[in-house]
Amino acid sequence: MCPNSSEYTIRKAIIKDVKAIHGMLNSYARQGALLARSLSELYDHLRDFYVLEEKGEPDVVRGCCALGILWEDLAEIRSLAVAEEVHGRGYGAALVEACIREAVELGIKKVFALTYVDGFFHKMHFVDVEKSVLPHKVWADCLKCPMFPDCDENAVLLEL
Repeated sequence: MCPNSSEYTIRKAIIKDVKAIHGMLNSYARQGALLARSLSELYDHLRDFYVLEEKGEPDVVRGCCALGILWEDLAEIRSLAVAEEVHGRGYGAALVEACIREAVELGIKKVFALTYVDGFFHKMHFVDVEKSVLPHKVWADCLKCPMFPDCDENAVLLEL
């Protein structure tokens, strides 16, 4: 359930957001909740990212999420993070919805995520799938993961 959009703004990330995104993602990476991203990687993929700011606090990134395109009909929801102090406000769902809207606009037919919080994605109508149904290109990031090759994330998929 998304909060009233008058409480926040979601926009495409810009250069000045990279360090905030980096800090947020790597904070969760230290907890083992998601994959760490280098500054170089974030600059390379900046155009994939959305950020969320609360009204009244411009320039304070409270959440981020990226849509990575893998193939003509498949994209990945990646690097979803919301600042701990604003958990429970629906910001994560709002960020995922922004990525889904972009996927629809681009004509992508399926989006997936690799996650430890599959219940969150189930509420957004994603369904569980076997990781083996995803193309091998998906596993490029897995080589950087400390859990590789014993991945314990769940794969979820949404058909658009």
